[in-house]
Parts: sequence; structure tokens; C-alpha cells
Amino acid sequence: MNRMSVVRFVVVRLARVRYAIFPSVMVSMMVAPVFLVAQSEPPAPRLASVHEFPVIMQQSVVAGHTPPGTKVHAKLALATLFEGSVIADGAIFAGEVVESSAKSGANPSRLAIRMDSVQWGKESKPLKVFLTAWYYPLKMATRDTEDCQTSTGLNIHCPHGADSTPTGLAGVPQLGISDHRVAMKDVESTRQSDGALVLSSTHVNIKLDKTTTYVLATDDLAAGK
Repeated sequence: MNRMSVVRFVVVRLARVRYAIFPSVMVSMMVAPVFLVAQSEPPAPRLASVHEFPVIMQQSVVAGHTPPGTKVHAKLALATLFEGSVIADGAIFAGEVVESSAKSGANPSRLAIRMDSVQWGKESKPLKVFLTAWYYPLKMATRDTEDCQTSTGLNIHCPHGADSTPTGLAGVPQLGISDHRVAMKDVESTRQSDGALVLSSTHVNIKLDKTTTYVLATDDLAAGK
């Protein structure tokens, strides 16, 4: 093989090696930025869990009779952990009625309550929670959800409207509130664009009394808890 042939052979071999390596290099260059971007992207934010508070209203509220803007208070029935602080039972929530309208013809009864702060002892905390369509029934005789009576025949609280008036619980042993919340009868809840939670009913005029344990929450609540 003469000198020119040797030079030509070397050039051809180098060219083949270069073209063989080039695609691998290009693939590496294309994949590396994608990998780096994937590594640098922050993890998707975790949705904050919904906090709920069992409370007893400190005044009666009736949709359509208690006007919007009315200041309301509620007492916490059970100590609750919230944002690293234990809010003691008996803590007082303060807020106002946001919406209130009575049932009229085809127009439903509507009621919305927002609490803006809670205070216990010398401590206080700002928050934003809303009245939900849930409550905790009393632990006692079996509740008949249709006629709101116990197995003893005495009426118990049926917190869904002013059309049903409890007559008391004399002679019925009370064991505190149930471990499981239940939905108010004939009442639905809707999340508004501004974040407010509004209760509505096409059957009855919504009424809150001062003996039932209602549920405040940072968001709407799911069934089955």
C-alpha cells in the first residue's frame, strides 16, 4: 500500500468514526437538558387538608330573618389541632352572616356564615372557615331521620329548618355528641367563586339553634367521614 493509499484509508476511517459518534453525542445533548429541567422543577404543591371544627352557635340564626352583616359567635365543642396550635374546647369563633334569604315560592332558602377569628384564653388566631351542611347528632336513643324522634317517642334536634321545632330531651339520657357527623336534611351546600360556602334548601327555611353541634370547615366536606 503506497503512501497516498494509507492517507486515504486513515481519512475514511476517521470519517466513519465521526459519523458513528455524532448521533450518540446529539442524543446525549438533547436528553441532558430535559433531565436537568425535570430535576430542577419543584414538586407539585400539596393541597392543604380540610380542617373542620364542631361548634355550638351562641345565638339562633334563621335564614331571611337574621340579616347579612349580623355578627355571630360559636363555641368550640372539642379541642382541635390547627396549623400547629391546639385550639382548646370552649374557644370562641367570631364572624358574620354573609348571606341570608328566606324560602319564597320557587326560590330556595339560603344561608352563609363565615368565621374570621378564634380566641381561647389569651390566645387568638385569624382564620377563614364557613358553616357547612353537617352536624353532630347527640348520642342517645336511635334517631328516626324521617320524623326526628328517638325510639322513646320524644322529639330530638332535627337541624334543617325552622319548620321543625324540637320539643326538648327531658328524660332521655345524653351521652355527648356522636363520633360521626351527618348531613342536614334537605340542605345542600355550594362553593361560590369568592370562596364562600352557601347552604340552600328548596324544602324548608334554614335555621340554626343554640343546642346543636354544627360543623365549621375551611372547605366543603365529603360524605362518609
